[in-house]
Amino acid sequence: MKKMDYQNVRGTQDFLPEQEVVRRKIRRTLEDTFILYGCKPIETPMINYTDLMASKYGGGAEILQEMYTLTDRGERELALRYDLTIPFAKVVAMNPGLAMPFKRYEIGKVFRDGPIKAGRFREFTQCDVDIVGVKSQAAEAELMMMAVNAFEKLDVNIFIQYNNRKLLYGILQVLEVDEQKMNRVILVLDKMEKIDRMTLAKELTELGISQKSLKNIESFLDAAPTLSYFETFQDENNFIKQGVAEVHELMDYLNALNIAQTCIFNPFLARGLEIYTGTIYEIFLADGVIKSSIGSGGRYDNAIGGLIGTDEEFATVGISFGLDVIYTALELAGKIEGKPTEIDIYIIPIGTEKQALQLASSLRKEGNRVEVELGGKKVRKAMEKANRENVSKIIVLGEDEIAKGKYGLRDMKTGDIEEKSLTY
Repeated sequence: MKKMDYQNVRGTQDFLPEQEVVRRKIRRTLEDTFILYGCKPIETPMINYTDLMASKYGGGAEILQEMYTLTDRGERELALRYDLTIPFAKVVAMNPGLAMPFKRYEIGKVFRDGPIKAGRFREFTQCDVDIVGVKSQAAEAELMMMAVNAFEKLDVNIFIQYNNRKLLYGILQVLEVDEQKMNRVILVLDKMEKIDRMTLAKELTELGISQKSLKNIESFLDAAPTLSYFETFQDENNFIKQGVAEVHELMDYLNALNIAQTCIFNPFLARGLEIYTGTIYEIFLADGVIKSSIGSGGRYDNAIGGLIGTDEEFATVGISFGLDVIYTALELAGKIEGKPTEIDIYIIPIGTEKQALQLASSLRKEGNRVEVELGGKKVRKAMEKANRENVSKIIVLGEDEIAKGKYGLRDMKTGDIEEKSLTY
């Protein structure tokens, strides 16, 4: 028989126990933080109708190129979700009775047929929080505070960059960029820190914008604009007026929460997704070991109403953390130790498997994590395994221990042995 050549699909991977234990600790840390902020869990399907995921309230042209599509036996056009945002918007649209404000979190797999790099795969896990029903910047501030808290617990130093899409739309109007090309111009500006100015100008030219608009954009980039730069255009552009007011409101909240030093206004931050309507933000590692963001989000007030088919706005803001990229960040920073300890007590039976299982059952009822050696290892080999896997304590259970009704609980760090009564 020909041996099968086993390999993972490109952009996917297996996680063995020592990796998955760490990943689950990251996940629990994030989930515990979400719960502390009053968020409620939901779960949505991985498979959705293509029309939903490809709607104009979805990820935009760039994301749609990376969407995995398929058909079922009924020849319905389906797609794997590329994020958790649109499936969540669908949930709110389908459940008008939800009490507002509604704060939800979801942790799940998403799929994108995109470029592969450090911490970025084609199948990956996102950890999302969204708030519906809060119009003020208090919602954005709370999510940014949540991010700071979560990464403090993970012992990861981060900073957050933020901007407002209204400032971008408004300034592009002032710079006389064709309305039909604004979203594509924003997509190019979103690459500012990844490509040089010559390449940026080339990509803008390829969009077919006028030479006048191109010169205006280059002047804008040369100006190294601050918030005060945008304030000079408030009287002539309503988008800029609204954007400036929202940024000031957000800054007030960030100052009140004592995280203003961690959160930096970046006038060039664009967030490529067309769904965003207001505040946007991205989370970066302070040490720069990974250049791309490890979390992001923003306000998208039009998506839910658009899915329902109404002009009504549903004030919605969200944040997303990438579990895989956080794991990679911890790994690159050397913060992932060897074998994590997952077992409190390891029982090595010597011809006493039945009694060992009974003892293990009793110890588990006391809250201990217990493994019984059932592979027939000799004591020496079993001890080597205990050392290798950082087991805290071991019990060698032979016929003598059974006869005496007592056993020794050995501390693997100190070597001390505590005598215990054998109870089942």
